Amino acid sequence: MANVTFIGLGRMGLGMAQRLLAAGHRLRVYNRTASRATSLVERGATLCPSPKEAAQGAELIFSMVSDDAASREVWLGAAGVFGGTPSAGTLLIECSTLSHDWVLDLAGEARRRSLSYIDCPVTGLPDMAAAGELTLLAGAAPEDLARAQPILDVLSKQTIHFGAVGAGTVYKLMINLQGAIQIASIAEGMALAERAGLNLHAVAETLATGQAASPQVVRTARRIVADDHDQNVLFTPQLRLKDVDYALRLARKLKIGTPFGTVAHAAYAKLCALGHGHSNESKIIEVARVQED
Repeated sequence: MANVTFIGLGRMGLGMAQRLLAAGHRLRVYNRTASRATSLVERGATLCPSPKEAAQGAELIFSMVSDDAASREVWLGAAGVFGGTPSAGTLLIECSTLSHDWVLDLAGEARRRSLSYIDCPVTGLPDMAAAGELTLLAGAAPEDLARAQPILDVLSKQTIHFGAVGAGTVYKLMINLQGAIQIASIAEGMALAERAGLNLHAVAETLATGQAASPQVVRTARRIVADDHDQNVLFTPQLRLKDVDYALRLARKLKIGTPFGTVAHAAYAKLCALGHGHSNESKIIEVARVQED
């Protein structure tokens, strides 16, 4: 069994850490809100007061945090992992959805310390994290990924290797940008059906079997019908806006046009400005319900 550190126990991270602990690994954890670790500590994990202390003696260090700023603090902050002395060859596995530029910068910092870095964002929902059914999107040197794979298998149903460090993040930003466009567009369609007086239950169920169906479209349409955007929050507008912003930055760097992504970004920005940044992202129906002058 390995000495594993897990940093970030949010909706996804907690389930992932539970999987590692259940597999018998020796687990040290850190989270800004320490109470999130209670169930892990009760089952044998060690809660640490900082990322630096959590990383002591680790063979693998996972991070699952919200954005570039949180990731930078975890690794480079005053009490960050790099403030300690991880052993040469320690595997750093960043599962957060981050900007491509920061992933490359962070990988460079790791190399300068003779550490091995894998960018490994995930797809899946919190219940899939708890069940070990995530899909991992890896950018890594093949030998580093091979070393990490036995541990990654505890977390996932598959690991897809897209190429060198940064490639996993490129795919994750691409797919999250596509998701934002799909969700914004189905909200617009549902608002149209609602205003025209259609039975929204029938609309949502018909969508589920039609050619426009995707898991995100179906899930969002059903959440709009249920009107339960402030319960069982799976993914927030604030996080989606962050991901779209990172994707558009990458597109600009690569000189790719993003007319649809730009419109979706504006819709999520408006939703957050209306005070709904922490609801479920299906709340974007509220933006579609209001016609601009």
